[in-house]
Amino acid sequence: MTVDPLNMLAILGMAIATYVTRIAGLALAGRLDLSPRAQAAFDAIPPAVLVAVIAPSALATGWAETAATAAAALAATRLPLLGVVAVGVVAVVGFRALG
Repeated sequence: MTVDPLNMLAILGMAIATYVTRIAGLALAGRLDLSPRAQAAFDAIPPAVLVAVIAPSALATGWAETAATAAAALAATRLPLLGVVAVGVVAVVGFRALG
């Protein structure tokens, strides 16, 4: 298997851009003096992004993805974000293996 250097450069560029925006967001958010309401809005951003990524897949694909989305939504009531992602990944792999 060979990797086209231009594709590798694009992947590395996207990784760097993603990392820089994440670090910049953390650095800037730590300096803001937020009201409790604004802090709650900031705290809601990661789950909102996760739902925005997952919802199209859950609604436009097969039963395995829909069932895995339901499992992840159930896990979201008790687990932190990383745990929810792990449950979703394991569930979709398991459901795809069944069907």
